[in-house]
This record gives sequence, C-alpha cells and structure tokens, in this order.
Amino acid sequence: MSAYPQQPPPGYGYAPDHPRATVILVLGILSLVLCQILGPVAWVMGNNAIKEIDASGGALGGRGTTNAGRICGIVATVLLILGVLFGVLLLILAIAAGTSSSG
Repeated sequence: MSAYPQQPPPGYGYAPDHPRATVILVLGILSLVLCQILGPVAWVMGNNAIKEIDASGGALGGRGTTNAGRICGIVATVLLILGVLFGVLLLILAIAAGTSSSG
C-alpha cells in the first residue's frame, strides 16, 4: 500500500462544466457560419456564464469552452454590424444615384 492515495479526493482538480458552456459554444460557432444574429445571444450568454463560473469559486468549470463561444459571438456581432452599415451605405448610394439621374 502506498503512502499516497490512488485518486484525488472528490472535487479536487475537477469541476463539472457550466451547464450552458456547450450551448454557448454551439451558438457562437453557428453565429459565424450560418446566422450572425445569434452572435449577440452567444456574447450575452457567455458573459453571464463566465460571471457564474468566476463566482462559483472553482465549483464550475468550462471557462475555456464558454469563452470560445463568447468570442465567436463577439466576432459575429461585429460582422453583423459591419454588414448592416454596408447595406445602409449601399441604400444611401442607390437613393442618391436615383435622384441625381432622374433630374
């Protein structure tokens, strides 16, 4: 029999992932690949989950997974905003071109 225990005591070195960590990662990836409107959802959910993980004092894990989904959500949100601004700029240019050619 060795002087050291075979397994660490319960709760030592392992914490279960946050219940929404995987959902946040999936939403973040989908927001980049399919639909940018999911980006703000992943971003907000990720912020809330990270606060809960930090407040748990080590009882919850999954910070890396949650942070990856949150970052994907941030990138998708920025792309969404840039796309909307580009669309508005094109609309303004189309209106300006239409009014100048009709006169």
